[in-house]
Amino acid sequence: MNKMKNNYTRWQLTFLVALRFLIGWHLLYEGVAKLLNPQWSSVGFLKESQWILAGFADWVVTNPNILNTVDFLNTWGLIAIGLGLILGMCFRVAALSGFVLLVVYYLNCPPLVGIEYALPADGNNLIVNKTLIEAFALAVLALFPTSKILGMDALVDRFKIKKEEK
Repeated sequence: MNKMKNNYTRWQLTFLVALRFLIGWHLLYEGVAKLLNPQWSSVGFLKESQWILAGFADWVVTNPNILNTVDFLNTWGLIAIGLGLILGMCFRVAALSGFVLLVVYYLNCPPLVGIEYALPADGNNLIVNKTLIEAFALAVLALFPTSKILGMDALVDRFKIKKEEK
């Protein structure tokens, strides 16, 4: 049995778990809001794409079946990632999946010089925006075992240990 050593202070763990929960809540809420809005589609966002994923975005928008699949995966992916982060369940997979999803969002509409968007931006950004920051926060969180300390992953581990002891 391989026991993990916990060399983190209570404050470090508290803030890491809080960050995990806050990002999880944000992603879960975004997914639920999309699910509950029958008019929602990613088409508006995808039409704004002007950078390295613009060709992919155009392909998605012009194929209704692909667009429906992307909308479904986006909505339910946000919900699953958010729940995984909040509950600490399959945490590392959720954190890394969230990182990938947010990087895809960023690569579609980054705040770069010379790129103008029809939709209003959230603040004044240059290169770095909240999407990129949240993505990298998830990558950092994936490096810390917060779900093994507080989360469903910890309960699963305890159950496995008890089962092995029998």
